Amino acid sequence: MARMAVVAVVVVVAAVLAGGARAQLREGFYEHSCPQAEKIIKDYVMEHIPHVPSIAATLLRTHFHDCFVRGCDASVLLNATGGNEAERDAAPNQTLRGNGFIDRVKALVEKECPGVVSCADILALTARDSVVATGGPSWSVPTGRRDGTVSIKQEALDQIPAPTMNFTELLQSFQNKSLDLADLVWLSGAHTIGIAHCNSFTERLYNFTGRGGPGDADPSLDPLYAANLRRTKCKTPTDNTTIVEMDPGSFRTFDLSYYRGVLKRRGLFQSDAALITDAAAKADILTAVNSPPEFFSQVFARSMVKMGAIEVKTGSEGEIRKHCAIVNKH
Repeated sequence: MARMAVVAVVVVVAAVLAGGARAQLREGFYEHSCPQAEKIIKDYVMEHIPHVPSIAATLLRTHFHDCFVRGCDASVLLNATGGNEAERDAAPNQTLRGNGFIDRVKALVEKECPGVVSCADILALTARDSVVATGGPSWSVPTGRRDGTVSIKQEALDQIPAPTMNFTELLQSFQNKSLDLADLVWLSGAHTIGIAHCNSFTERLYNFTGRGGPGDADPSLDPLYAANLRRTKCKTPTDNTTIVEMDPGSFRTFDLSYYRGVLKRRGLFQSDAALITDAAAKADILTAVNSPPEFFSQVFARSMVKMGAIEVKTGSEGEIRKHCAIVNKH
């Protein structure tokens, strides 16, 4: 990452964390209690992501989904208990495949410093390091989050932005979490890495208005791209197993090609297409694609720091889980 991007992120950290519990997050929170924590996490991510690059996107997505429900408290990692379904049981989270990866990282950190580093901080740090491992920017992650003890499936269904949302719905979802239009645009850029299953967008290909068939495709999707997806990927409306690159030809590299695809009306989701239905959002995208890569590095990193501070638990709130999927026994 260019030096100018690093400097820009440092400048905004104080502003992002001003006020309330957020102010208790700080860079280097574990410098005395577990000084090797961030290195242990980074080393593990950098060693393993090159072998399974698709896991980078799911780690980034897990952090995002976590922060949108009860704040960034690792509640998305908790197992269901007593017959009550947890966030991870909700449809938007059933394709998150990074729980085992997080468990292994947590075990390494626990061996070094038992009961010190939260699962919520591990999520934030692995998300950052996964972006770095795929060629994206680095940034300073303020730490000091504590883990939540409650996880409810319905809250995930209600609060995680859906891929079928229009721009107004998306913006409202982000504003509900104290994020703004720019955060919506830049965090959507995370779609530059990763994959999607056909069933998450096949209505755009086969049944957009309810009439059914290839002729009922979403007119906001490039017709040639839609035809190619029907021919080579999502060959039936009921396909729920085939995966598609969210950023074709570049889905393992953190870059600007996702935005270029959106401008060509080739975003997979309605929520991708929605970004260019708003003049200000489209202008931001055009600025990014016409600027040096460092610009996107800066704004993406800034929005990640801001997102990572949503409704955090600090101080005596919550707990430091010994195992990320299970609340501690008291």
